[in-house]
Amino acid sequence: MNLKRLIPSALPPLRCCLLSGGMSKRMGEDKALIPHREGGTWLERTLLLLSKLKSPITLLSRHQIHLNLASSHQADLAAQGVCLEIVAEPAPWEGPLLALNRLMQMHPDQRLLLCAVDMPQLNCKVLKRLIAEAKPAGLYLAHNGNLPQPLLGVYYSDANRRTHLNKIVMAGERSLNGWLNQLAHKTVSLDQAALLNVNQKTDLPNQT
Repeated sequence: MNLKRLIPSALPPLRCCLLSGGMSKRMGEDKALIPHREGGTWLERTLLLLSKLKSPITLLSRHQIHLNLASSHQADLAAQGVCLEIVAEPAPWEGPLLALNRLMQMHPDQRLLLCAVDMPQLNCKVLKRLIAEAKPAGLYLAHNGNLPQPLLGVYYSDANRRTHLNKIVMAGERSLNGWLNQLAHKTVSLDQAALLNVNQKTDLPNQT
């Protein structure tokens, strides 16, 4: 009997990647700094939420105020055993596909849990279910019952995907969906309310 076949392959390490670099033009104010009903700002609440997964976190943002706010929580998170890496996103600032490419090149051969700062109703149960479903080393996107939500997903940064993504980004591609349409991926149906993505004030849930 081949015992190796009975031993499941170890999963690549998980890293939480928080995107907080948008301009919030439609909102009219910085979404990351909106107060959350659970305390703190949307940025702080999302960092706290991700910290519950007990995996390293990378914050990518072009805004110095975001970087400073996150750095004020670094020591507390470290005391909980969570490493928070704070990265100033360099220009050009051209959307989440370019940001994901940078994250994949920075963190090769890992499962990157991509998350956006403007999902104020996201919860730990939803995140854990997404991660649990994303067992093979592939691409897994949250699905709200109507559409995939690529800004919440698990992206495996293996060599082939890193090379492919970097190549199309260098060729000028900036659509995250455009890249995903070229690759095999799966979706995970999750609670629609938890996946609410807020782009303007009319999208705001009560008491966020």
